[in-house]
Amino acid sequence: MSDKTILVVGTYDTKDDELNYIADVIRGQGGAVRTMDISVLGDPGASCDYSKHEVAEAGGSSIQAAIDSGDENAAMQIMAQGASALALKLYREGVFDGLIVLGGTMGTDVALDLCQALPIGVPKYVVSTVSFSPLIPPERLPADVQMILWAGGLYGLNSICKASLSQAAGAVLGAARAVEPPDFSKPLIGMTSFGKTVLRYMVSLKPALEARGFEVAVFHATGMGGRAFESLAAEGAFAAVLDFAPQELGNHIMGSTISAGSDRMTHAGASGTPQMVSIGCYDLVDFIGWQQVPPKLAGQEVHAHNRLLSSVMMTPVQRREMARAMCRQLSGARGPVTLFLPLQGGNEWDRAGGPLHDADGLAAFCDEVRAQCPDNVTLVELDAHINDPEFSDRVLADFDEWMATGVVKP
Repeated sequence: MSDKTILVVGTYDTKDDELNYIADVIRGQGGAVRTMDISVLGDPGASCDYSKHEVAEAGGSSIQAAIDSGDENAAMQIMAQGASALALKLYREGVFDGLIVLGGTMGTDVALDLCQALPIGVPKYVVSTVSFSPLIPPERLPADVQMILWAGGLYGLNSICKASLSQAAGAVLGAARAVEPPDFSKPLIGMTSFGKTVLRYMVSLKPALEARGFEVAVFHATGMGGRAFESLAAEGAFAAVLDFAPQELGNHIMGSTISAGSDRMTHAGASGTPQMVSIGCYDLVDFIGWQQVPPKLAGQEVHAHNRLLSSVMMTPVQRREMARAMCRQLSGARGPVTLFLPLQGGNEWDRAGGPLHDADGLAAFCDEVRAQCPDNVTLVELDAHINDPEFSDRVLADFDEWMATGVVKP
């Protein structure tokens, strides 16, 4: 008896040998396999557990419709929609425990949608000729996907590509055996932050909230962390969110590739999740440290955080733009929202006397927040810095009020 089952997905009309090799490795390690064909024109050498016809139909279409489209992009989007719907249905039915998808650009395009459809905690592996490529925008990457470059394997098996394929096969089976899926039986709070040298509120807030009966997950707001946070918020996984590091939104509107997407700061509101929001690192735009500063930010002061990451200080005009963007994202929230505005600054470097202090920029941002704050948001101004105890104390006091009134429940 096999202990875990892996769903192996790909275009079996052109990648039959490679996909069967992956399946053989999984079986050789004691796992079981289910196969799904996302081909359009051709047929596999042997039948798959889930045929291309079943895949297309799961998305409300058909293989004939894909062929009749006369466009390979349109055809593969039909298959992406069907594969995503079918895989989610099969996972909910307990058919498989982990997923592996093989492809070039076409297969990878489908794989990203398919992996995005499955919950966090389901092992998802993509073997691709474009793994880690800038072709893949951050917002297309599922929060917990694993990728490996399919080196030397564009056409046919060889010893080079077998090294990648066998690693991926063993990795997904091992992950399926070892994974401890999220346990949502305990109410979960999602918090965004950066490291303790920049933002410190999590040091006191996390244990205090845990003492109140909650589990707290802190997301590193550097692009993919925000995607994971937004993905869970969209599912309604959080009892409440403490979204105190909105910098990814600023990155996005200023053109940085370190983005969590245009929908950052919207999914908690859309799901009706209670939100507490603040301004951690609102004044900085992160960009890739080994690349040139984006043209929009040229000439502005730069802080090199490390060799991977640098930050540009926003001008007062740009901070007003950030304030408007935050207010705009929060305006559609269906649940309660409190925006804490610490008037003395939003990161450790911008304190009075600090290396990135800009009193005029902070004042401009605060003025714009006051002017643009939507009616559905409660604005709380604090004569404190975000890293001061007074900030965390007020957050806890308001959170306790939410608990007392039943807005959040332990």
